[in-house]
Amino acid sequence: MGPLEGIIYEKLSTAFAPEFLEVTNESYMHSVPEGSESHFKLVVVSEQFLSMRSVVRHQAIYSLLADELAGPVHALALHTYTALEWSEKQHQAPDSPNCLGGSKLS
Repeated sequence: MGPLEGIIYEKLSTAFAPEFLEVTNESYMHSVPEGSESHFKLVVVSEQFLSMRSVVRHQAIYSLLADELAGPVHALALHTYTALEWSEKQHQAPDSPNCLGGSKLS
C-alpha cells in the first residue's frame, strides 16, 4: 500500500467505521507516470450511509478527502453501500472502465 493509499484508508476508516473498506490504486490503468498515486477506486460499506442518497454519500467522501483532491489525487471511483446493499450486490463492486484518455487512446 502506497503512502497516499494509506492516508485515504485511515481517513475513511475513522470517518465511516466501515464494515468493509477497499482502497485500490488504479493509477496504472491511466496515462500517468509509473508509481503514481492519482486514481483510486473506493468501496465503502457503512451503516452511516443508511439514510443518505448516493450523491450525499459521495459528497461526504469528497469533503473528507478535499486535501487529497486538491493535490495529488486526480480521480476517485466511488462505490458506497449499506451492509444490505452490499449483500444484494453479492459483495462485488463493478470493475472500473478502461482509460481512453491521453496515450491510452490508441
